[in-house]
Amino acid sequence: MAFEIKDIDETRAPLLDHLVELRSRLMRSVFALLIGFGVCFYYADPILGFLVKPLKDAFPAGEGQLIFTRLPELFFVDLKVGLFAGFMVSFPIIANQLWAFVAPGLYAQEKKAFLPFLIATPVLFIGGASLAYFVVMPTAFKWFLGFGGDAGGLTVEALPAAGDYLDLVMQFILAFGLTFLLPVLLMLLHRAGIVTRAQMSGARRYVIVGVVALAAIVTPPDPGSQVILALPLLVLFEGSLLLMRLQERSVEKSAKRKSEQASEDAEAPS
Repeated sequence: MAFEIKDIDETRAPLLDHLVELRSRLMRSVFALLIGFGVCFYYADPILGFLVKPLKDAFPAGEGQLIFTRLPELFFVDLKVGLFAGFMVSFPIIANQLWAFVAPGLYAQEKKAFLPFLIATPVLFIGGASLAYFVVMPTAFKWFLGFGGDAGGLTVEALPAAGDYLDLVMQFILAFGLTFLLPVLLMLLHRAGIVTRAQMSGARRYVIVGVVALAAIVTPPDPGSQVILALPLLVLFEGSLLLMRLQERSVEKSAKRKSEQASEDAEAPS
């Protein structure tokens, strides 16, 4: 049978339908982000107050302040706060739009396999961000403030700028939140057949070095926050190996049941 090239008009409609749906999903995501940004920008001061609390608690009672050295600095701080918090608030809607676009192209079995990762991603991110806010940031800020004192007869005290402080807080939250997604990445690679549990287990020593190096890169240069990030990542890595083992056992049992069923069907009288 000769190779047949179909008329482009016969295949244009499905492609256009997908592009129209993609545009619709993107517009809804952008609309959700804009609404989230607008609401969070309106409440930028209370949100910034929440983000400032770890620094306030690190200072002695009644001391500490945030300064700004450029006139428009606080305005841009409010913009960053609104955009950062707005994205966090609208992310569930954005993820839902992405899933609604991708899901129709997946089989039912693939949807069931992918659903746990959708649930685990926000949970792990919130867990990492919470660890950064409630544990790491207070510890790190107290350590930073400990460098204040006297130098050559002059008083050395911390006067953090609002913009610099917000950048540091976002670095902490994003670094811990994103690195806590390590199990999701490893499990996806394992389910796709790119890596095996045996390979990851054999590379454990290299993973430990990589985790320590990653913790040193993504966190500010204080040993406390690096250790607090590295230890949970190593625990999550070992937990990922355990989940990989359970997943491989499940696959082996399923394959064994299918083999036994095939043998029984073959031995059954016709």
